[in-house]
Amino acid sequence: MEFIKAQKKYGQNFLKNDQILSKIATSISVNEKDLIIEIGPGTGALTKKLVKHGSYLLCYEIDERMKPYLDAYESKKTKVLYMDFLESNLKEDIKSIPYTNLYVIANIPYYITTQILTKLINEKVIIQKMILLVQKEFGLRICAESNHKEYNAFTLYVDAFYDAKILFEVNKTNFVPSPKVDSVVIELSLKESNSIEDVSFYLQFVRDAFHSKRKTLKNNMKNYDFEKIGKILAEMGYKEQVRAEEISKEDFKKLANKYHR
Repeated sequence: MEFIKAQKKYGQNFLKNDQILSKIATSISVNEKDLIIEIGPGTGALTKKLVKHGSYLLCYEIDERMKPYLDAYESKKTKVLYMDFLESNLKEDIKSIPYTNLYVIANIPYYITTQILTKLINEKVIIQKMILLVQKEFGLRICAESNHKEYNAFTLYVDAFYDAKILFEVNKTNFVPSPKVDSVVIELSLKESNSIEDVSFYLQFVRDAFHSKRKTLKNNMKNYDFEKIGKILAEMGYKEQVRAEEISKEDFKKLANKYHR
């Protein structure tokens, strides 16, 4: 088969390290009745390892040049859809698959990382775990704690649904072509319970809190009753001039819950 040149318009960087590919493939424990969604399989380097799980496997690949490579893995339990995942209807695509648990594995192009993760969270399907290869900076943002420079509203958005952690780093030299920055593999595990009383209100509350990161919470929350917010903050040991980035994930949930009651 002819060599496939990476397309810049698709943000393609092919992971070439077999040891890392194996590490990603074994990052989840699945059985034959589970379903794995792979986004961006490319030439099938990771797909080759995922089929060994014996589970159902549904791949989304935007680049039809990959078909000669991926045809080898299609079977009764493995299917490849040649389309843009962002335009897919995941719930519809998997409705005929009799799976038990759903997992996602993806090497996400840097320029659409936020869009893909947002879509996965907003899909009306229960995803038990996601293993995502992302730009290091983005991975640090997803897994950040308060007072970290990458901690922001999107950190808390993901945290509302998933527990996030970095599994390992991947040096840029392991890709063809080599990107300008290093990557990390992150694990997102569906929360078993959620202390957020009104998710819609909470997410809007968080967005407003981080509207201007350099400003204090008081200056960002002018459309709220800050006297009430201030009292709750004081009860939790925060000063009135606190910035959103200084408030922990759990305290943000407590703040939003108490304010909204």
